[in-house]
Amino acid sequence: MAQDPDQLTQLIRQACEERGWGPSKLARELGLAAGRGPQGMSRQYARKLLIGERGLGDLWFPAVIRVLGIDPHSAGPAEYAAPSMDTVTSVLELGRSDVDRRNFLLSASTGAALSFLGMPDSDAITRRVRSAPATAVRVGEGEVEAIKTMVKTLGDSAAEYGGGHVRNLAVRYLTENAGPWLNGRYTEATGRDLYAATSQLAHVIGWMAQDEGDDKRHQTLARHYYAHAWRLADEAAEPELAATALRGLAVQAINQGPRHRAEAVALAEMTMNYAGRLDDPRAMAYYQSTHADAAALDGDHRTATKALNASQTQIERTASAPPGDSWASHFTIGRWAYASGMTLARMGDLTAAAEHLDQALEEYGLDRRRTRASVLGHLGEIRFRQGDFDGALSAWSEFVDCAEGVKSVRVRDAAEDMQVRLGRFPGDATARELAARAGRLLMAN
Repeated sequence: MAQDPDQLTQLIRQACEERGWGPSKLARELGLAAGRGPQGMSRQYARKLLIGERGLGDLWFPAVIRVLGIDPHSAGPAEYAAPSMDTVTSVLELGRSDVDRRNFLLSASTGAALSFLGMPDSDAITRRVRSAPATAVRVGEGEVEAIKTMVKTLGDSAAEYGGGHVRNLAVRYLTENAGPWLNGRYTEATGRDLYAATSQLAHVIGWMAQDEGDDKRHQTLARHYYAHAWRLADEAAEPELAATALRGLAVQAINQGPRHRAEAVALAEMTMNYAGRLDDPRAMAYYQSTHADAAALDGDHRTATKALNASQTQIERTASAPPGDSWASHFTIGRWAYASGMTLARMGDLTAAAEHLDQALEEYGLDRRRTRASVLGHLGEIRFRQGDFDGALSAWSEFVDCAEGVKSVRVRDAAEDMQVRLGRFPGDATARELAARAGRLLMAN
């Protein structure tokens, strides 16, 4: 297989960065691996490999594969790139690359420009309706409902046990079940419903990837599934689904920390632009709480407070109303209390943050193990930072009970934070026991 030189350079550079290697170390290891001794490759040659000025050739390629652990298939031609094709073709190719675990070139974040999103195509559905071959499978509302049912089933499972639990099944459903329907024959009305349902499926796969691993591959996959979910929703003229996909991207940027604060704010503002077309108070509270968190990350406490107050006003309008069918309309007052508590903690108000998390757990209840574990982990951290050691131990004890069997980045991060903090108290028997249980959670994740 011919190698794509730019991709191979990227993989070599990434592997060296992970190991903390510079040109000298790379040259030495490759020289040894190729049987030419520690001086077999010059430092200058290795430096040019890292910046893409020299190719490997047949001599050094096997050594690079062996020394850096690069999958030889991943060094082949790019299998997928940010879409220049239509959204359906692009999302199915993304899914197939994901299933086959092929490494592909995905555009990195470009800050406020957000060029990785691509552009929706307002004529996409009309064009597919007109160009569908007579031999294509006929698609109706039954197939649309099947996708929506599967989204709920898969989403419920992931919400309970973590993003890695059924992600592979969800991706295969996209490529093997939804794919033929998307390439089938349908009316424009059915096409809009089909695109909307597929947007939800792409969104939940993005959420699963984001929750499954915090490595570059999982986070890049999540970014592009979310971007496809947004384009599909926009092409289906579904502003709530479009806003929800953008919110997923904003949350991902927030979770990546202060370096991504400008992108987080830009995505949160894009989300609110779509939200302006809606009148569902739950959905509005959902998006406003994310806007508040992005502003808090950016240090803009005035905007964060204003958005928090607006989200509280909206959520209080829904206290007795049953949730609707959409993703955003399942944002309950308990989940609002959790989200608001985390934003308040980011702003430094630990007392109000702890009150909101207690409220989320005790007054409103949270029925998903993964969500409840996340809240308990954060509550333990906040109490610890407040100097309430016994309160932290109590929350963390509940956390480790609740987190058993859950595979999630959030749970792993909380367990690691807890283990490190409790390691400062080797003389406390309860702290030692909980730290050991946190270690077992980390091994399981």
